[in-house]
Amino acid sequence: MQSRQQRVELALDKQLAPTSSAIPTSQLLDAMRYSTLNGGKRLRALLVYAAGEALGVALELLDSPACAVEMIHAYSLVHDDMPAMDNDDLRRGKPTCHKAYGEAIALLTGDALQSLAFETLCDTRFTAQQQIDMVKVVAQHSGVLGMAG
Repeated sequence: MQSRQQRVELALDKQLAPTSSAIPTSQLLDAMRYSTLNGGKRLRALLVYAAGEALGVALELLDSPACAVEMIHAYSLVHDDMPAMDNDDLRRGKPTCHKAYGEAIALLTGDALQSLAFETLCDTRFTAQQQIDMVKVVAQHSGVLGMAG
């Protein structure tokens, strides 16, 4: 279990690297890293790895979907912690994103993490149909029919 947690942690760090050409270095990137790389059990990613392995999917192919579900989870926590929702001050013993970066950056952080999650699902070595299917499942379960509803 720990090796999979470490694996997704490294993959997330790479996805959110300041040297990534996809994401410019900014306060927004800092807040995205702060909100995503702040610990946690990575249970959602572990489920992705377990399901993929059960289906015979190569481990390296599972990194992108594992990162995507962790980004969706992080976005939901950032938005949930904001004053308009739960107004939490701490997350895992550290100031929440809106306390550390302000409400505007926190809102954009959640939005950017959600968008990056979908982009990550589309930037894989899966077939086009598999990518569409993954995007559809994540969209349904993070939208009005899932955690937002």
